[in-house]
Amino acid sequence: MPKMKTHKGTAKRVHLTGTGKAMIRHPNPKRAKRSRSVMRALRSNIAADKTVSRTLNVNLPYGKD
Repeated sequence: MPKMKTHKGTAKRVHLTGTGKAMIRHPNPKRAKRSRSVMRALRSNIAADKTVSRTLNVNLPYGKD
């Protein structure tokens, strides 16, 4: 069976933790004009929603399930 290809666009946007949880960045914090403290908080990663997990597992075949 041939190797499965990783979706590079997803790989650049999603970080998988050691336990297999998908962490994603907040949407562009500078697009919505907010205070500096809120924009600083938006720089951190958040856990991806469970409804998206199946798509992420298809796009990142060699990440943990």
